[in-house]
Amino acid sequence: MIAVYVFVVAAVLGGTGFLVYRHQDFRKFLAGAFFVSAGVQFYLAWMGVSIPLAGTNAFQTPDVGWVRGSIHSVLFLLSTYFGFVYSPKRTLAGGG
Repeated sequence: MIAVYVFVVAAVLGGTGFLVYRHQDFRKFLAGAFFVSAGVQFYLAWMGVSIPLAGTNAFQTPDVGWVRGSIHSVLFLLSTYFGFVYSPKRTLAGGG
């Protein structure tokens, strides 16, 4: 069963990586998603809420929420830059 989980995660990450690389609109979508996620993580950590992890008896502590919020903030800034500011230089095929 673990092999199935690893395969599914690899397939999802590979597909997401392809879309991030090829489509600027997907990077814009990710910027919004990371902005919201960072805000929610920071808010729940600030309020001291422990989040239960589905299907387990474990909880995400507020300390982990601060870390996740910080990581999502950095990912938001990267997605915003590459989605809205940066535009790659286009070259003609064939080098001529």
